[in-house]
Amino acid sequence: MKIIVPMAGIGSRLRPHTLTVPKPLTVIAGKPIVQRLVEDIASVVDEKIEEIAFIIGPAKKGFPANTKNNLLEIAKELGAKGSVYVQEEALGTAHALFCAKDSLNGPCVVAYADTLFKADFKLDSNADGAIWVKQVEDPSAFGVVKLEDGFITDFVEKPKEFVSDLAIIGIYYFKDGDRVRDEIQYLIDNDLKENNEFQLTNVLETLKKDGAKFIPGTVNTWMDCGKKDPTVDTNKQVLDFEHKAGNNLVSKDVVLENSEIIEPCFIGKNVVLKNTKIGPYVSIGENSVVENATITNSLIQTNVLISNAKLDNAMIGNHAKYNGEYTSVSIGDYTELI
Repeated sequence: MKIIVPMAGIGSRLRPHTLTVPKPLTVIAGKPIVQRLVEDIASVVDEKIEEIAFIIGPAKKGFPANTKNNLLEIAKELGAKGSVYVQEEALGTAHALFCAKDSLNGPCVVAYADTLFKADFKLDSNADGAIWVKQVEDPSAFGVVKLEDGFITDFVEKPKEFVSDLAIIGIYYFKDGDRVRDEIQYLIDNDLKENNEFQLTNVLETLKKDGAKFIPGTVNTWMDCGKKDPTVDTNKQVLDFEHKAGNNLVSKDVVLENSEIIEPCFIGKNVVLKNTKIGPYVSIGENSVVENATITNSLIQTNVLISNAKLDNAMIGNHAKYNGEYTSVSIGDYTELI
């Protein structure tokens, strides 16, 4: 089994945090989003992952030189071969996937790195394909699927009238990646675009018409990392899941001086807390110092200095300094508010 992760988007909705770090490498509760994504997929697939292929954007679009090495390390930690491809130009979901055509063969899971999920189903790898879906209240904002006798019969993009409330979350399984690759090749060779882009939904529709039967993979929780507030909320949900699973995310070497940690929290290595109350639902990256502060429901990265603060629903980047009375802040790497 292979996992292919298109992640070439610049993450403009999460700026300033994505000006220096690609969105899928934004750290949530101690792990990059994309690492949590592939780990969740591996648990659902329940098969050995042979290769993880990542499709990133070029350096000129904000992908730093160390991105490739970071992604290869994530694959290595899952015991898989890592491959990294570059999508030089954003030409749609199918085009992004085609950039990894050398890895697009055999059984594979394709996961667009915009989301995290929790599910208790196990993938039936004998099916022609599967599409991860989540029941939503307002399906008009999503692509949805229609079902009949347990199989997907239609794909409908942002329906104006109700046809289904099962939203496509951007994760797919294909038993035969070679067929997917060949269909994308056909789109590109014949310049078959929709809204000036090569769309994966066109490939799905063609495969279905050719007899492929897709089943739904229903997830219990779908977590968004598109903007600041949803990302902070995703951090909260991940911490909750980890806590209920019995995982302790507080580093043993944290220095507590007249301070308190209310779990669930993630506290990285070499963190110093002085006259401070942290939690619940706070992540603080390694080598950070927090003094005279109260922090709840916030996502704080590495090497941060915070003092005289009362924070809630905050997101603070790496190497930032914050000293002030604002509450719900969003400041990026190397920013100073002192």
